[in-house]
Amino acid sequence: MELDLSPKLAKKVYGDDGGGYYAWCPTELPMLRQGNIGAAKLALQKNGFALPRYSDSSKVAYVLQGAGVAGIILPESEEKVIAIKKGDAIALPFGVITWWYNKDDTELEVLFMGDTSKGHKAGQFTDFFLTGANGIFTGFTIDFVKRAWDVDDDTAKALIGNQQGKGIVKLDANVKMPEPKPDHRKGMALNCEEAPLDTDIKNAGNVVLLNTKNLPLVGQVGLGADLVRLEGNAMCSPGFSCDSALQVTYIVKGSGRLQVVGVDGKRVLETIVKPGNLLIVPRFFVVSKIADPDGLSWFSIITTPNPVYTHLAGSIGAWKAISPEVLQAAFKVPAETEKLFRSKRTNDAIFFPPPK
Repeated sequence: MELDLSPKLAKKVYGDDGGGYYAWCPTELPMLRQGNIGAAKLALQKNGFALPRYSDSSKVAYVLQGAGVAGIILPESEEKVIAIKKGDAIALPFGVITWWYNKDDTELEVLFMGDTSKGHKAGQFTDFFLTGANGIFTGFTIDFVKRAWDVDDDTAKALIGNQQGKGIVKLDANVKMPEPKPDHRKGMALNCEEAPLDTDIKNAGNVVLLNTKNLPLVGQVGLGADLVRLEGNAMCSPGFSCDSALQVTYIVKGSGRLQVVGVDGKRVLETIVKPGNLLIVPRFFVVSKIADPDGLSWFSIITTPNPVYTHLAGSIGAWKAISPEVLQAAFKVPAETEKLFRSKRTNDAIFFPPPK
């Protein structure tokens, strides 16, 4: 049975007027289960509050739109209250407790992608809520709550039963939430839209890599990530991850053509990608994209904190390193054809501008 690699949209799992939680299902996107990757989105309306929770998986969070406040509590650490905005990437290791709040009119949308290899379900995140109708308090009897937290009967009942929301609630406008502290952002978040570019090709595209150098916490998460922005009609060189890592890609903006070539030179996917699409490229498969006129942007996680790629076209393409005689024999072409082939793409690397 052939593996379905076609891009998919997230489906709503739960929510109310405070917002919603959406996830990609491994039954619809089998590569999630096979690659032990989870993917989900949190969308908060004005005054929407995502209740404190922890997860069975390490993740990278990426703010797709809006602005808000996030509370992050690393194991045995103080709470970090940080301002978040579009373009922010945040590494969330195992054991971290988080809450999210949107006080603005614009919807706050946060993407989560991560490793589910140690989770309860392959290809899916399982969150454990500290409060709410499905929070841990509701599972304990009153006498356990009283004794564990040294409270009286009425307080125990309030802790167990007052919050009837599940996962996401809408707070009254007069509820005061913690204000973010600028010094808390250091080492916790990196804005990929403002960070120095790792690669910038004129009229073609640019990329910002998220790794242990600019966000050390990704080392604990065990994942790398990147934000790629391709100019209109530009092309991303065919390439593959040469360190056996999986690449999980979310289309942030724009649209374009995508092709994936796998074993035995078979094209296993040819499709048009659009915002909201999620796709996974299997290990060692070669992928390439061509942007539509309005451009194409995507955010990806890679299942290693410091990924290594092999590009098959451009000035740093693997072909350039192979001996001319070997290429002639391998392609079964004369020397003139090999020279023509080698003479192309001597200045462009990774991204190629539109044809003139």
